[in-house]
Amino acid sequence: MTITLKPHSTVLFAGDSITTLWRPEGEDRCGYPLLVAGEWSFRHPGRPITWIDTADAGHTVTDLQARWRTDVLDAHPDVVSILVGVNDNGRHTFDPSRREISADEFAAGYGRLLAPLAEAGTELILIEPFLLPVEGVTEAGDIRLDADVRRDWRAGLDPKIQAVRHLAAEYGTHLITADRMFAELSAETGPEHWSEDGVHPTPAGHCALAEAWLRLVA
Repeated sequence: MTITLKPHSTVLFAGDSITTLWRPEGEDRCGYPLLVAGEWSFRHPGRPITWIDTADAGHTVTDLQARWRTDVLDAHPDVVSILVGVNDNGRHTFDPSRREISADEFAAGYGRLLAPLAEAGTELILIEPFLLPVEGVTEAGDIRLDADVRRDWRAGLDPKIQAVRHLAAEYGTHLITADRMFAELSAETGPEHWSEDGVHPTPAGHCALAEAWLRLVA
């Protein structure tokens, strides 16, 4: 069943650099929240919506928890869309002060984000974290990614993806299976078309996320 966005509803996006739009230096592109807002507004000029993006680069579930009250709950959104997990999965690889986060810890923290929203009757859209199988050595900001790093990240990410799927079923939320979607798209065109570093989407990748998101609303 789709979510009906009523006039003057508030839609809030939360997450990390993918949602707040990290992009290569000197390159301009639109992130999926802006694409969603623009396309929705074009299709439904008689139903104005307030769009809020509270995402922050590098954030984990724990980081979101620290500001969940002020950034999300106090806004009293009607719909909340969440994409988080890649930093929970891999930040310890490059930051010695960070320890590895287990799938159980990730799921418990994620559940604490969802519980007050579910209690308030907020519509929820969860986007599972993803990692595209690009090859060679690439850079994501100051982070250098090679085959060994991606292999470790893949092993850690799979159980976290499963955790998001289980939470979506537990809370009865909408779910965008982004990792599966990008794997299928990559089989047709190659992964670099959708993400050059395997983490941050290209313009085409952001468009794919936006199209998947828009299919959930009416």
